[in-house]
Amino acid sequence: MTLAKTLGVGERLAQKITDHFGTEDRVRATLRSGDVARLAEVDGVSLKRALSMARQYAGADGSFLATKEAERLHHELIVHLQGFTACAASKERMGLLMPAKELEPRRSMISAAMTLPSEWLNEQQQRWSKLGRLKEPKGRYERVIVSPEPLDHLKRFCRVLVPSEHETWKDYTVFNTITWVGTGAPMSPPDGWLVTGNASDEATLLPERVIDWFSHNATVLNLVCETVASWKDGSLPANDALQPLMEALQPLRELPEAMALVGESNQAGLIASIRDELWTFVKTLEQEVNLEVESAMNDAKMALSGAELLEALADGAAFQRKLRDATGDVIAEAMQKARERLAAFIEPAKVKCPYDIFTSSWPAKLDRQAIDGVDAALESNLNTATTDHLVQAAHQLGPLKLLCEAAVQQMIELDQWCAIARWSVHDGCVLPQFGEHGIALVEGRHVLLGVTPDPVTYGLGHVASQGDRQSLALLTGANSGGKTTLLECLAHACILAHMGLPVPAHSARVGRVDALHILAKAGGTQSAGALEQTLVELADVVSDPAPKLILADELEAITEPGAGARIIAGMLLAAESQAQTTMMLVTHLAPSIIEASGRDDLRVDGIEARGLGEDLELVVDRTPRRNHLARSTPELIVRRLVEKSTGQAKDLFKDILGRFET
Repeated sequence: MTLAKTLGVGERLAQKITDHFGTEDRVRATLRSGDVARLAEVDGVSLKRALSMARQYAGADGSFLATKEAERLHHELIVHLQGFTACAASKERMGLLMPAKELEPRRSMISAAMTLPSEWLNEQQQRWSKLGRLKEPKGRYERVIVSPEPLDHLKRFCRVLVPSEHETWKDYTVFNTITWVGTGAPMSPPDGWLVTGNASDEATLLPERVIDWFSHNATVLNLVCETVASWKDGSLPANDALQPLMEALQPLRELPEAMALVGESNQAGLIASIRDELWTFVKTLEQEVNLEVESAMNDAKMALSGAELLEALADGAAFQRKLRDATGDVIAEAMQKARERLAAFIEPAKVKCPYDIFTSSWPAKLDRQAIDGVDAALESNLNTATTDHLVQAAHQLGPLKLLCEAAVQQMIELDQWCAIARWSVHDGCVLPQFGEHGIALVEGRHVLLGVTPDPVTYGLGHVASQGDRQSLALLTGANSGGKTTLLECLAHACILAHMGLPVPAHSARVGRVDALHILAKAGGTQSAGALEQTLVELADVVSDPAPKLILADELEAITEPGAGARIIAGMLLAAESQAQTTMMLVTHLAPSIIEASGRDDLRVDGIEARGLGEDLELVVDRTPRRNHLARSTPELIVRRLVEKSTGQAKDLFKDILGRFET
């Protein structure tokens, strides 16, 4: 299937995405990794669109979250789960988790992760805090590639020139670093040149980029090296959740040693150090030779006869020769020692020392031309050593690049499963069982309240316990008693189960459905046009025969209570006629709805406020009582006001309370 069809985008945008990444394989690898930020780098692709494309590629069922309220609850769950990841990359990937049709691979992986030792899970979260996606270095390189082929894929990174038939390699000596591809190369390539017979891999053509990639990603790759070491010494847990990672690490056994090649080679570093210190060293030699000769001559004496004195006066040149003869051995010995010391100094750089390094015997003066020759030889050897190391390192590291990307991707995926395992421990979760219809929780908990939740046991549909298997239920009860909380708790369980994730409950059974419809409270009485639109949408939902769960919160608020009860009754009966629909409606109009339906067997459950505690706060049983119309909160609030008020207000509230009790 083409990329355009895979992503559901036009051919033009698909081509733009492919051009940005270089190949379709690189695009698919990025989609598979969930690197939404890199996708959003493409002009015309927003973060929201990039997330949608990555989710679609991951096999998400975009139709499952059928209402904005369902999408909101899914988003809140994802944000909560992201708090248990080790790094930003895993957090970003967690955003791809959506309800999907094929869940068993995900459930198997999570089931295995949930058996990992808690101590290891916590240590892994700390150790992998620097885990991140591997990034391509930006910028261009000085190297010029001269090739008979255009090599368009490398033009973003360096100059690629195609020589004309009249040009030779000499026409390109103006460039410092060259990769010459094909025939016509020099027999002895200049410093910084690479010669290859054909347009091979990037490590051969542009080795700087390969080394730069490993250097740019050193922090993450060093973490990979640590993980390789842990795998080799057997300290990684034996667990099915780690099996894909271990398979990805196996071809990287030598990565720790290869990473040592990143940076300057030892030989190049040694030559650079010798070159940098050369002139200081030889100037010191010059001074030491002169001091040594001067010191040796301090005690020298020269006896001359009278005839020799007269001869010196008559012939000064002869006298100079006698002086040179008397001092020559001392000077020659000092200069020889200096030459030997310079030879030993530059010998590690494999540079030969010139025979004459001084221009005069006394005072000794360096021959700058000779030392310049040494300097040039050092520079040439440095370039050769640097190039040799660059090529060697690139050839050794280049084949590991894709393997490193695969290993990092497995580490990010594993951290996602580990995060879910950590969350399941923190919030007491269990993988749910699937059934054909309904939803049932035993000690289910709403984990997003910010407080310790009260567990609730509740169910409806075929998966529920005996006596609770009706497909419809009206939920009544006190204000602030937990009706909406229970509705969201059921929604959370349905969403999590259809993502293949654990559910915060002691046990859970969830019917497989195609869609979750959460109908939130209306903002108030609607206009005629808005009401008509709302009723059409409700009719479409309840009349659809597809398997679905409908959770509605006080639908009566769309219009006045009397009309609302009749409308809801009709909607309930329509939903009941659909064999694969399960519906719970939170309402304050249960008696009116039952009356309007003409039925006396509709299930009505109630969250009962049992009374007031010692501090006059509501005491609520969060688990609904089956087939029970719960007392309203206003009565209890009035009762609390009776206790707290004085004077005429107290008498008034007593009178109002009596009206509740009649």
